[in-house]
Amino acid sequence: MRLEQAYPEISFRWRSRNWWARLTRVPPECVHLENDGQWMATFIPDTLYLRGKGSVRRRPARPEVSLCLACLQQQLEKELTRFAGRVVSFEPDTAAFTQYFFVGTGEFSPAGLQPEVAAAIGRRLDQPMGPCGRCDRPASWLWFSREDVPSLDDVARIGVAPGEPLCATHGTQKLLASFAGIPEANLFYVNVPYGEAGAYVWI
Repeated sequence: MRLEQAYPEISFRWRSRNWWARLTRVPPECVHLENDGQWMATFIPDTLYLRGKGSVRRRPARPEVSLCLACLQQQLEKELTRFAGRVVSFEPDTAAFTQYFFVGTGEFSPAGLQPEVAAAIGRRLDQPMGPCGRCDRPASWLWFSREDVPSLDDVARIGVAPGEPLCATHGTQKLLASFAGIPEANLFYVNVPYGEAGAYVWI
């Protein structure tokens, strides 16, 4: 898919789109990164990495790009608010994370989640979520703060922590607010949800 078709709202730096950038496989960068590189993310919306190999989850796949926080938030808000599936999402460790990505339920193991972690997340996705904690719409997201689940290895907390049930709109807002609270970041991989259910995890 052409860059302009995939991201019509974003302006990209010309130098990140010329022949040398293509030759060296440098992804196109939004114009804001030219003067401010404190917050940047590699956005690969339609690809999931399984055992280190990219696997396309939506076709036509949009190209890999580097985005500032504002442009990433714009793209994620557009995608996440219209995702009709169920999501368990974990607030990232801002001091340690380098990737934040969605994994569908059928691919927890190939994506590298430990079996007990995958099972615990799967059980939470199967449980009724009730109404959104911010409005009267049905919840489709379950947000776990760092206080709820300090580490993705904490299987017991994943199983019993109440979390915050949210609709897609308020779940999206929660995630984007979490990113906005991070003063600096360099994320190597961010994607968007696919399928019917899954989890947003960090490493």
